[in-house]
Amino acid sequence: MADSTGLRPRPLPQPTPETQHFWDGTKVGELRLQRCIDCGTVYFPPRPVCPGNSSSDVEWFVASGNGSLLSYVINYRPHPSFDGPYAIALVKLEEGPTMMSNIVDCPQTPEALVLDMPLEVTFEDHGDIAIPLFRPKGS
Repeated sequence: MADSTGLRPRPLPQPTPETQHFWDGTKVGELRLQRCIDCGTVYFPPRPVCPGNSSSDVEWFVASGNGSLLSYVINYRPHPSFDGPYAIALVKLEEGPTMMSNIVDCPQTPEALVLDMPLEVTFEDHGDIAIPLFRPKGS
């Protein structure tokens, strides 16, 4: 069902037992990542074993929320849940992993979306879920 802008609600992820802790973090404004206790690998997306050595000795921690713009594409095709062009981005997190997200709070143009630009996480609240998005640092 469309809202007052004519847009449908954004499709939302469905947490699983492996991802619930991540989504619990976003709801309270934290970007949580996992780290292997055995080898120190920090990884995303969440999973029960380390992708580096298959160890199940992993822990959750609160990440800095900082990153940089690694790559992006600007989608100009109409979407029932998004207004206007929007950037689909790969963000290199300060802790090492890469995360796919959207860039907000800046023009969705190649002139504004500069590769390697510093970014910071922000959260878009949707009731039971908060979506991590990224914006230019300091905006």
